[in-house]
Amino acid sequence: MIHNLRKTSALLLFLALVAGFEPTVLLAQEFNCRVTVNYRQLTGSSFDFLGELQERIEDYFNEYQWTEDRYLQEERLDCNVQIIFQESLSLTSFRAQLIAELRRPIYGTSQASTVVRLNDQNWQFQYAQGDPLINDPEQFNAFTSVMDFYAYVLLGYDYDTFGELGGAPHFRRAQRIAELAQAQGAIGWDQIGSGRSRTELISQLMDPRFQPLRKVYFDYHFHGLDHFILRPDEARNVVLDAIGEIQSLYELVARQYAIDLFFDTKYQELAAVFDRSNMRNTAYQILSELDPSHLTQYNSLID
Repeated sequence: MIHNLRKTSALLLFLALVAGFEPTVLLAQEFNCRVTVNYRQLTGSSFDFLGELQERIEDYFNEYQWTEDRYLQEERLDCNVQIIFQESLSLTSFRAQLIAELRRPIYGTSQASTVVRLNDQNWQFQYAQGDPLINDPEQFNAFTSVMDFYAYVLLGYDYDTFGELGGAPHFRRAQRIAELAQAQGAIGWDQIGSGRSRTELISQLMDPRFQPLRKVYFDYHFHGLDHFILRPDEARNVVLDAIGEIQSLYELVARQYAIDLFFDTKYQELAAVFDRSNMRNTAYQILSELDPSHLTQYNSLID
């Protein structure tokens, strides 16, 4: 799938060429990812070498070409990755938490919407100072394969917001990594007994029953938020219909990690979308039923 934002850039380039201009086009990789690494919970100075990982992991995300699509500099995916070291199992073996957040521009504004926020608290790997970070999609590595997995998941979510089910090729790559990890019996990839594992997430995203949720990401962003400035009531109706689709899905599936991720990411934005609108009571009824964990935020709709 060709990234929709790139279509506009291609048109502008074509018009410039017709007009006789010769613009300089700087092509870029897919990610503009900022990485922070926190190892303060580890005791002792022997772990200072972990400080090198911030720049190395940023380079890993930002310099590798993850897709066959051509991105312009301004089209790169805006993401943040936090790696929090929680425990040293040895001098080179660690347990860490990974938090990844993807943001998407809202058309016609200077604002951005957080598309997904992922929180993985079950990452174990080995890393010694200077170890090479090699991207090999067909060889499982407890360190780099987790980063590969989340890179493709973030790409999948982003593409789903620009085209209906557009993220499928990237989700399939993430699923392939999960299959390799399961074949190795790797920690953090179990599907049975852990409702929030990496494998459970990608299994739901690739499950045909969850396609309505993935279509919601497209309608919510492309037909909803992207039109909010010019046609706010129409955009609110689209968002209301979208969460109505999630309500229907909620009644059909037993395990709902992917649904929970939507609301964990969007609850503040949803409250803001319907704030002081004539749809706020209807929105409150649906949101309070689907997402009671964020009821305090939704209560602002009826105060």
